[in-house]
Amino acid sequence: MPRWGEDMAQKEQLETMSFGSHLEVLRQMLIRIVLVVAVLSVIVFCFKEETFRLLLAPKESDFITFRAIERLSDWIASLTGSGEGFRFTPYSIDLISTELSAQFMMHLTASVSIGVLLASPYILFELFRFITPALYSNERKYSFAIGVSCYVQFVIGVLITYFILAPISFRFLGTYQVDKNVRNYISLDSYISTFTGLTFTMGLVAQLPVVCWLLAKMGLLKAAFMRKYRRHALVLIMIAAAIITPPDVFTLVLVTLPLYLLYELCIFIVKRY
Repeated sequence: MPRWGEDMAQKEQLETMSFGSHLEVLRQMLIRIVLVVAVLSVIVFCFKEETFRLLLAPKESDFITFRAIERLSDWIASLTGSGEGFRFTPYSIDLISTELSAQFMMHLTASVSIGVLLASPYILFELFRFITPALYSNERKYSFAIGVSCYVQFVIGVLITYFILAPISFRFLGTYQVDKNVRNYISLDSYISTFTGLTFTMGLVAQLPVVCWLLAKMGLLKAAFMRKYRRHALVLIMIAAAIITPPDVFTLVLVTLPLYLLYELCIFIVKRY
């Protein structure tokens, strides 16, 4: 039987399924996802030292990003013969816990968040398998490509936050003082919530190219329109950056720059399609 006939047979089979049958399939899928997330969260919970070494690393003055910049500076200095390269000033950010159950709850919250992150490929697979029977073969090809693109861009957004936005933001905010006698004692809850919120938000914002591509394929978005309202888009980007970042101008600018570059990338993608 030709592929089109197979697609039609699958669609007819779906149409004969009752609403309750669809809900049962959805329920089973959600149960599998919850179980996978739960297992991964428990595994992460058991590796407490490794988990918080990973989460707390961006607040350290010897974080890998800063060391990489210093090595790059040394390499440039060796080429130009200007002596030793640039060095960051060492600093220390002290974290405190002010509530009895705060550290346990942060450990639990961090474990679940990382568990969801690790389970995201499986979640994407389950969602794709759930919607695949309702699609034609050519639609499956596009949906698979879109799913992979979304996941890759989400990972890129997470990595950008972890290696660039978070350490630079924590370095600035954690060491900023109005007076040398006023020390910063940041709560663990504030650190973890800021870190996880910024990470997941940037991962979601990174989906903008896929959204723009879909709108362009449907004929709802044109590159000329995006170029015409570039200034308006910059204002909206700054508003969005102000919402998803801590309340300071430095982090606002730090987040606005990659978001605007992402907007320019979207113009290029829409222009091609």
